[in-house]
Amino acid sequence: MRLVLQRVKSASVTVEGNVVSSIGPGVMALVGLHENDTEDNVQECCKKLLAAKLWANDNGGQWRHGVKQRNLEVLCVSQFTLYGTLSKKHQPDYKLAMKSIPAKALYGQFLSLLKESYQEDKIFDGKFGEMMDVELINDGPVTLVIESEPKGSNSE
Repeated sequence: MRLVLQRVKSASVTVEGNVVSSIGPGVMALVGLHENDTEDNVQECCKKLLAAKLWANDNGGQWRHGVKQRNLEVLCVSQFTLYGTLSKKHQPDYKLAMKSIPAKALYGQFLSLLKESYQEDKIFDGKFGEMMDVELINDGPVTLVIESEPKGSNSE
């Protein structure tokens, strides 16, 4: 499982001209699922996302607070292209990405676990499998990649 976290002042997702989710200060997370990811990967990435210390504390100490400590929001955007590679002809290949039906189920588990582990009203997402316009205002900018090696069989 792969997450790209961006600390944001605000972020939103629009589908077919309609805003489906928006947040104020917090984290926007692009979420990619590897074909061999399991619930173990979901648990690991959920824990890391919510624990990531991307903000200063009240005394100015850098990298001391995460979203939970600051009571901030999280916007997740499913993105299978995070497991894309380029062929010899420089064409994208997404064979390492989990197929749509199992990915939708595992992504749903990830969102549910985030809501259970934090606050349901602080977790937002786009629309799985849809073409989305994602807008954000970076804060910093601060961008981190979180990786959880596939735990399922046949992982590379």
